Amino acid sequence: MQQGLTSQLAKLLLISVFLIASGQLNAAEPNTLGSDEPSRYLAELQTLYLTQDERKALLAHSNALLKAYELRAAYQVEQANPEDLEYQISVGVPGELRIREERRDASGNVAVRNRGFSVFGLDPYIQYQCPPQGVVCTFAGLADGEPWLTILRDPKGAEELAKALSFLFRNLQKG
Repeated sequence: MQQGLTSQLAKLLLISVFLIASGQLNAAEPNTLGSDEPSRYLAELQTLYLTQDERKALLAHSNALLKAYELRAAYQVEQANPEDLEYQISVGVPGELRIREERRDASGNVAVRNRGFSVFGLDPYIQYQCPPQGVVCTFAGLADGEPWLTILRDPKGAEELAKALSFLFRNLQKG
C-alpha cells in the first residue's frame, strides 16, 4: 500500500511539475490573436505520455487527474456514509465516452457502475462546481443535469481536469 501511495505521489508530482513548467512557458510568451495554446497543450501531453495520438494522451491525462483527485472516505469526516469513489474513463464507439465508477464503502463492499454517453451535440466546455463548504467538486452538464464526476475538492485540480476533458470532448466530436 505504501508503494502504491508513493507511486501516486510521484505521478502527482510529475503532473505538478509539468503544469508549473507549462504555466511559466505561457507567462513568458506574449498573448497573440493567433494563439497556439491548444496545439502546445496537446503537444506537451503527447510528450508527457509518450504517444503521438492526441486522444490517447488526453485519456491518459484525464485518468491520471481522476486518480490524483479521487475522493477517499478519509476526507469525508463526520459524514454518514463515507466511501471511496474512483473513476476511469475510456472511449467506446466513435463519439462515445465511457465512465467506470467504483464505490467502496467502509465495510469494503464495492459497487461498480458503467455509463456511456455520446458527446455529439454536447457543449465541449466542461462545467464544474467546487463549493467552499464541501469536500467535493462536481462535474455536471449532461442532458439530465446530474453530476457525472465527483472528485476531491481542489479547484486547481478541477480546472485542469475540466480543461483535459474539454479537449477530449472536442477530439471525440471530430469523429
